Amino acid sequence: MKTFLTILLTALLAVAATWLTLRQLAPATVPGPAAAAQRHARFYQCAMHPWIKSDQPGRCTICGMELTPVYEGNRGGDTTGGGQIVALTQNQIQVLHVQTVAAQTRPLVRTLPVAGTLEENAARHRVLAAYVDGRIDKLYVNYQGAEVAEGEPLAEFYSPALLQAEREYRQLGGEMRHNTGLRLRQMGVTPAQIAALGQKPAERLTSQVLSPISGTVVSQVVYSGQYVATGAPLFEITDFSTMWFVFRAYEQDLPWLTTGQVVRIATPSLPGKSYAGKITFIDPNFDAATRSTRARVELQNPLVNGRRELLNRIYAEGLVELDAPAVLTVPRSAVIETGPEAVVYCDQGGGTYAHTVVQTGRRGDTLVEILAGLKEGDPVVTNGNLLIDGQAEMNRSFMAPAEAAAAPPTGLDAGQQAALTEFLKVADALASALAEDDLTAITAAGSAVMPATASMVKQLRSRVADGKSLDALEGAGHFHGVRDLPGARLAFHHFSVAATTVLEALRNAPGAPAFQLYECPMANQAIPDAPTKARWLQTGGRAMRNPFFGKEMPDCGVIIRPTK
Repeated sequence: MKTFLTILLTALLAVAATWLTLRQLAPATVPGPAAAAQRHARFYQCAMHPWIKSDQPGRCTICGMELTPVYEGNRGGDTTGGGQIVALTQNQIQVLHVQTVAAQTRPLVRTLPVAGTLEENAARHRVLAAYVDGRIDKLYVNYQGAEVAEGEPLAEFYSPALLQAEREYRQLGGEMRHNTGLRLRQMGVTPAQIAALGQKPAERLTSQVLSPISGTVVSQVVYSGQYVATGAPLFEITDFSTMWFVFRAYEQDLPWLTTGQVVRIATPSLPGKSYAGKITFIDPNFDAATRSTRARVELQNPLVNGRRELLNRIYAEGLVELDAPAVLTVPRSAVIETGPEAVVYCDQGGGTYAHTVVQTGRRGDTLVEILAGLKEGDPVVTNGNLLIDGQAEMNRSFMAPAEAAAAPPTGLDAGQQAALTEFLKVADALASALAEDDLTAITAAGSAVMPATASMVKQLRSRVADGKSLDALEGAGHFHGVRDLPGARLAFHHFSVAATTVLEALRNAPGAPAFQLYECPMANQAIPDAPTKARWLQTGGRAMRNPFFGKEMPDCGVIIRPTK
């Protein structure tokens, strides 16, 4: 009896919960009496298939979904007028948590993290060498790391030639004295030392070697009593009061960087401290292998307890404070990148959203620069846009009867099959060469890409309705000038995006040759600024080999479609 009551109670609760859920999820498509008196439905439309319309309430003839009323002032779902329109009910908008933000003109803020090393200021490095043959009688500085001031004596130096020149200078006059003074300058005697020769005791046989700059002794290669020849190194002194922070500036970051920008620098050797400096130099010699160049920041190095805080050649990290003028921007979450296009969804009002292609520029921390496609104040979807895009893709997959009648025939003729087969052969050879890191084979395969692409595009012009995708593929088939693996992989990525966009549309066409489609889940780690995922084509049923990572990670990827 107890078990029966438990089962009955559970069933009643389940029925009540189901009724409440269905009531909350049911679309409010029929307005109440008061609302009906104020609003007039222009027509009824399927949210899933916008071309299905009726002047009376009813259900969609394709999916059976109840038609949604479109009231006056509401555009409803449409596929004309410059972009697909996706219509959602109010309940769908709430479930998807759709949020919109207006496109605004504002500063584009970006914080660029960089890493590098602290190096000495090369302009403040001096090497002291012997000007004449002689002997080191005494060292005033006999260890590395000593801090010295400009003009401070470093050593006592005995040289018969130098001693003779000093005596002649004291004894001669007029032009002869002047000429002897010039000879002393050539022997390394400073003007101040020459002027003080009159007070130098006659019995003193040595001269002092003075520090030419204030700084730190980084090398001392002589000892007391050592004889040295002309040109022999004695000391090296570097002024560490200013340091250079040198970091790699990569290709995608160069549009942001200019001299004069402030960089805040920290190093693990001094936790909790930071130093500010300005970019003083960006090397114009670009490194094609790393796709980067060197940038230099100059900063002050304080003297604390008799030593400089920042040490030479230590690792450091920096944050570049990038400043950009006000530009038209939208949040990064609003932009969806699908292959070669970037799109946003604009709120048209009344539950409709327009698929809008935009041209993007620089990317900030939270914003993206919009170069074309939007204007100030356009409301764009920032949350729920991925689900709206999925709805748009579903709408496109269910073609209207009129559109289906106008569609080209599905089969491929002999010329199209031959051109497509040759193109797949070239694309597979290029992917295979990249997977083996074989630059010679890449160059050979790359030379065949352009003619194979041109032939296939010519054959498919009458077959593929989307001419833009063919134009993009033809523009991406250029591999001339590729000299290294990073450059080859970047070119291949652009080519592969365009190729898979075209060939995926032909995957079920009768007569299309078989091929395999693979996807790399972390392509952005191999190619800077690439999307996280990237696809490539293979033929012949050979084992998967990732062309984006090559021999580093050949098995990184998953198969998307094993056959045509």
